[in-house]
Amino acid sequence: MAFTTGSGGVEIAFERLDAPSGSAGSASAAGSASAAATVVFAHATGFCGSVWRPVREALRTPVDAWTLDVRGHGRSGAPEGEFRWEDTASDVLAVLDAVRGAAGDGPGGPVVGVGHSMGGAAVLLAEIARPGTFAAIWAYEPIVIPADIVAATAGMPNPLAVGARRRRAFASRAEARANYASKPPMNTFVPAALDAYIEGAMLDEPDGSARLACRPEVEAGIYQSGSQHSAWDRLGEVACPVVVAAGREEPFSPAAFAARIAERLPHGRLERHDELAHFGPMERPASVAASIDAVLHTVLAELG
Repeated sequence: MAFTTGSGGVEIAFERLDAPSGSAGSASAAGSASAAATVVFAHATGFCGSVWRPVREALRTPVDAWTLDVRGHGRSGAPEGEFRWEDTASDVLAVLDAVRGAAGDGPGGPVVGVGHSMGGAAVLLAEIARPGTFAAIWAYEPIVIPADIVAATAGMPNPLAVGARRRRAFASRAEARANYASKPPMNTFVPAALDAYIEGAMLDEPDGSARLACRPEVEAGIYQSGSQHSAWDRLGEVACPVVVAAGREEPFSPAAFAARIAERLPHGRLERHDELAHFGPMERPASVAASIDAVLHTVLAELG
């Protein structure tokens, strides 16, 4: 785990995600030298960067892969005051800048942004903040809410914000894992994704107990402010190709407006995965990796 600094002086944790040695998607331990491209993964609200590990391990394209804990999550510091979604873009860009510094000559090949839910909005906002950052973006059900929906729901309580007050402390990590594995939504996660969540999203206490790193007031604030960022109004500024992936439409699911996001992007394309729900990247990482591989193949083919 390494650390860099995002906007407001918040410490941001990030790490390289290595593929299994000898696998099709592995790159050298030295980093970008043997990688065809660099991929940065951004996670959903309440999660952590390591949940992307099963997807990364299933990639067949040799990449230099990195992931981060967005502020308020995992090992990263928490923001003071209200959560600003534009700051998630700062977190992504700070990590890319740190990776460039560590590699000396910058990331290997083109950079592709991959994000889920809040993370999907984060990579889109990063591209808006610094055009040309990404050669392409793959975003699964990004939280970019159409203006008419924002207007229609103004002043209404967010059920996800209420849900953020769920149980957050456990006698042990083992107890936490058993709890999450027994009920939705995590009972549909592949074991490796659930293990990665328990590893990266929880902190150990001196007495041996464990608690979620993302504080309830932070998570609730993220959900409550999810309609307040500028991405919807500025999607026309995203010049790179974007795959907007989405699972089946369910109540309160961003899948319902994914098509509208794709249509609003200059080079957007909707990719529907009816076999998946909102947490698709943790449910079927191999399927998600295949979709990301297709984006990488297109990007690399265009470079010749």
